[in-house]
Amino acid sequence: MVETLAMSSEAVPAARKASSRWSHPILVPLIYGILLIVAQLVIHRHLADYVGPDNDDAMRLVEVRDFLAGQGWFDMMQYRLGLDGGTLMHWSRFIDLPIAGLIVFFRMFFSPEGAEAAALTVWPLILILPLMFFMSLTGRRIAGVEGMHFSLILTTFFILLSPRFVPGSIDHDNVQLGLVALTVAMLADENYRPRSFAIAAVALAIQLGIGAETTPFVAVACMAVACLWAWDGEAFAPAAKAFALTMTLAVGGAFFSLVPPRLYSMVTCDNLSLGFYSIVSVGCVGLLLAALFASQLSRIGRMMALAAIGAAVFATVLAIAPQCLRNPLADLDPMLVDLWLSKVTEAQSIFSVFRTQPDTFAAFYATGFLAMIVCSFRMLRGDRVRLHAVLMALIAVNWAITLVQVRGAEFSNLLAIPPLALLLAELRRISAADSEDVGAAFFYVVTALMSVPVVWAVGGTLAHKGVVNSFSVAAPAKAEETADCASREALAPIAGLQPGVIAAASNMGAPLLRFTPHRTLSGPYHRDPDGMLAELHIGLAKPVEAEALLREAHVTLVGFCKGDPQVELLSERNPQGLYAQLSAGRVPTYLEPIPASTKSDVQFFYFKPQE
Repeated sequence: MVETLAMSSEAVPAARKASSRWSHPILVPLIYGILLIVAQLVIHRHLADYVGPDNDDAMRLVEVRDFLAGQGWFDMMQYRLGLDGGTLMHWSRFIDLPIAGLIVFFRMFFSPEGAEAAALTVWPLILILPLMFFMSLTGRRIAGVEGMHFSLILTTFFILLSPRFVPGSIDHDNVQLGLVALTVAMLADENYRPRSFAIAAVALAIQLGIGAETTPFVAVACMAVACLWAWDGEAFAPAAKAFALTMTLAVGGAFFSLVPPRLYSMVTCDNLSLGFYSIVSVGCVGLLLAALFASQLSRIGRMMALAAIGAAVFATVLAIAPQCLRNPLADLDPMLVDLWLSKVTEAQSIFSVFRTQPDTFAAFYATGFLAMIVCSFRMLRGDRVRLHAVLMALIAVNWAITLVQVRGAEFSNLLAIPPLALLLAELRRISAADSEDVGAAFFYVVTALMSVPVVWAVGGTLAHKGVVNSFSVAAPAKAEETADCASREALAPIAGLQPGVIAAASNMGAPLLRFTPHRTLSGPYHRDPDGMLAELHIGLAKPVEAEALLREAHVTLVGFCKGDPQVELLSERNPQGLYAQLSAGRVPTYLEPIPASTKSDVQFFYFKPQE
């Protein structure tokens, strides 16, 4: 008996120590993150290329290479894309700089290509760590240690299923996801510490500096802070002042860090420019003044002050950037919308996704919708209304984007994690309190499964195809579905030629820039509408008419890949067009085949205009 008591007394501190170890705010997310990085390396150990499969990954590498080769910090022209003069890109040096730094670092140990491979492997993997830490902090702030673990578990599933944290993924979406997580972690501070809201402001400003994808999220986050001030007044005033002042300074810093002086007066809606800078400045200066001088007013008085700020912001939009009230892609040529944008996977609407991907449809929408239901229910019950109102607004804006363009699903699914982690923590406590309550345990397990998007995908597949068909071996892909139109080997025949101008399908644009020295007319970027239109007209035109178009665009080379989806589409649209004729093996006399050392799915031709 004495020995038992002695052992028990010794076991208690050990148990407490183990418990504290698994509640450590830094150590726990670090362990999750390291294990997740190892898992990513194991899962993706057989990748064929060190650059991700997305065109944006290859294009980002091209941009970083140009930067390392001496292209100026403010010079965002891609001189080898589009018609004569190149294309002004809308991307950010905030992403180019760290990737370039990693490449320079790894050049001390590897060949130039090896340094690129190492940098492109490390970059998306190290971004896992801050994302895990921010989501851990959010879960801990809203639901304690249990919430932290549930948040980390759900984030682990999110990362494993996302292409954004796979080696080679260097587009800016992974950074944006991390900044969104940081923003939510800071806004979840129910003690309204000014430091938290200042950090949130910096995160939002950096998001604006990186790209316009999260602009609606930034706008809603700013409105949420303003509404918290209008509702709580003096109690929230220090946080509001910290947020407004920091946001004003940080957006100004981003603007002057990224925009060259010659473009200070230009208004664009797909990146940080005078438009977004003016709107944010007016709104945040207005909030700062209101927090300084109107916090002691009644709630109605503060609401009126907030309405005045909103009116000033709206007037600024109408005066400086009215075009930014609509979709930045709204001005695209109808031909580009029909033949390019409508075929872009991430730009599909909910109706298109339901029609083309019925089995995985729910994975894009169900989790975010569930989280909004949870937030709404808690608000109706009066349960931490302010917190859930903020979470609801942030989820809702991204979920609404997902209805129009499915690319918003990653952000809505990520933002759904905090309220679902809180719910799971509570359900677990209820279930654990009464181990004989089967209903509570069942509800807990079902809710946990419904909180993971992949479960919806699996369930949708089973429902759509049936159990037997879901696990049956897929039929071999057709040859044209596996055509190699963009690898180093496929583009090798022209890699050593003198730099020229090549007409090829837009999907080949970024790989052509990566593997060859040539300028390509077309790439899948809305900033290159003239180049894309030129290539589309060439592919659709009859061979005689295409010759004149090739001459007009100063083309020296033609790249043709029969299995490219765009080539197939244009061939169907006009069976008499150049692409259709090349698909049938009929080569015009002005195109001279370039021999290839190995069999390739891509045919290259010299353009020899007839006199």
